[in-house]
Amino acid sequence: MRTALVVGTGLIGTSAALALVARGVTVYLADHDPQQARTAAALGAGTDEEPPGPVDLAIVAVPPAHVATALADAMGRRAARGYLDVASVKGGPRRELESLGLDLTEYIGTHPMAGLEKSGPLAGTADLFEGRPWVLTPTRDTTTDVLNLALELVALCRAVPVVMDADAHDRAVALVSHMPHLVSSMVAARLEHAEEAAVRLCGQGIRDVTRIAGSDPRMWIDILSANPGPVADLLSSVAADLDETVQALRALQSSDDAKRREGASGIEGVLRRGNAGQVRVPGKHGAAPTVYESVVVLIDDQPGQLARIFADAGLAGVNIEDVRIEHAAGQTAGLVQLSVVPSAAPVLVAALRERGWGIRQ
Repeated sequence: MRTALVVGTGLIGTSAALALVARGVTVYLADHDPQQARTAAALGAGTDEEPPGPVDLAIVAVPPAHVATALADAMGRRAARGYLDVASVKGGPRRELESLGLDLTEYIGTHPMAGLEKSGPLAGTADLFEGRPWVLTPTRDTTTDVLNLALELVALCRAVPVVMDADAHDRAVALVSHMPHLVSSMVAARLEHAEEAAVRLCGQGIRDVTRIAGSDPRMWIDILSANPGPVADLLSSVAADLDETVQALRALQSSDDAKRREGASGIEGVLRRGNAGQVRVPGKHGAAPTVYESVVVLIDDQPGQLARIFADAGLAGVNIEDVRIEHAAGQTAGLVQLSVVPSAAPVLVAALRERGWGIRQ
């Protein structure tokens, strides 16, 4: 691939353009808002000038509701040898393209499983897709040339290709992305009018659950409007679980021992099903989940503290598998939770204590 046209210079489009430019591809940028395209160009994502002729690949990075229109326009102009979109839903746009009578041999639907809570070209980054799954949904009509162009794009963005059926993809993202986003928003909504004293008690758990609720509502309306059925089905199941959980909690309030036991059993069932589902979440590099041990270190909120911890861990020959930080309320200090393989935990604890770090048991 030598040339590409990116239509839509938001987070995903700009990030893909930055990655391609970094690997020597000439990228042309287009957007319904010329200022946004100029911003992406100023960031080094390519040029907002018109391409002199057909490019190798046109990448349509617009909201799902506008994918078919943007693709139809690009195909009508013969803007490229191959065409793909990066929308978060695949079945609906494909059926809309079919209804327009377009030749889909030169098109493939794709979806990079990467994103941020921020949007727009200024949030773009060339490494957004590195190591992340990038779903490809070819059909029997997709040509080998177009599939290879899509695979080359994924490779240039250093993502991991995953081939799926379009409708299976939409059911999957409803489960792992769209439904969780709504649940996160509903939990976060409980905080809107909560007492300040309660909100000040927020810890890492509530931060984890509500992090994605900070995303742009307009963007999510576009996404959910294109995949409402599968998301509604999942939320219906969650609602049934909520009803049962509420009943179990009410039973725990009873003065009747039998009802309390029944309520405790119901709550335990919910928690255990949660355990069973959580362990299926892929671990590091997409491999099977690994059980790590946590070493919790007390640090001051000062420059260089994390770098010192990592350097000291490196000197001890310990690899940090994951890290989380919980800031102490009202203090310039925090707790750093270092995840390591169980056999390395005693070694790390001893090394950090020797170097003066406070370890929280």
